[in-house]
Amino acid sequence: MILTEFDSIKKAVINPEDIIKPVEGMPEVAVACYSHMTFERMVEELDAKIFAETSTANGVKPVYKAVYKGMDVALFMVDVGAPMSVGMLEDVFMMGVKKAIIFGTCGVLDKSIDDCSVIIPDCAVRDEGTSYHYAPASDEIEVNRKYLEVFTGMLDELQVKYTVGKTWTTDAFYRETPEKVRRRKEQGCICVDMECSADAAVAQFREKDLIQFFYAADNLDAEEWDVRSLSNHSKLEEKDRIAMIALELAARVSR
Repeated sequence: MILTEFDSIKKAVINPEDIIKPVEGMPEVAVACYSHMTFERMVEELDAKIFAETSTANGVKPVYKAVYKGMDVALFMVDVGAPMSVGMLEDVFMMGVKKAIIFGTCGVLDKSIDDCSVIIPDCAVRDEGTSYHYAPASDEIEVNRKYLEVFTGMLDELQVKYTVGKTWTTDAFYRETPEKVRRRKEQGCICVDMECSADAAVAQFREKDLIQFFYAADNLDAEEWDVRSLSNHSKLEEKDRIAMIALELAARVSR
């Protein structure tokens, strides 16, 4: 099987350093988001300024610098999907980011998980292709182990409700069939996303720190799909609160 052909050599035909150069003054800690509405509101709230950029055939992707509680932090919006998410992480790691916090929506496989509540993955099922180029083939990959206690301790202190568990990362959202949902639930998954396992693999491969978390959105644990707060325009104030959690976590892991 071609996905078992993992090659651990760091040097590829095309490398991040062939395209991206280190950026002087780049903050070592970054916060990234998949939702453009939440990201734009965070940039405005912090009065962030464009500091660097990456680009693809789809256009330029700015990287901002902001100050939060006296700490410089980089901000960037990640494109949805494992390949683009990993490409963005490769770029900012090359620019000088050493620790990144990424947050976005996920679908829940357990209807008891509240809409917009925090979910912290501790493991991800690798049902996408990108991670297999960054880590040996396996069904699952560990996530968030280094900072899990720091994160949950912070949420306890702030009295924020959260759930820790396994996520199912798949890049084929129109192929989340009832049978696959049933199998992933039996495997222990509490939610589904599109990037987590791949993001974890690239961070481990590049020896960078990465913290990933979700806020619960649509519900797949029902007779019919329940969209709940999946829309970019839904429950914006609650999502602003999620962004502030990411920034507070950035401040704590930077110490």
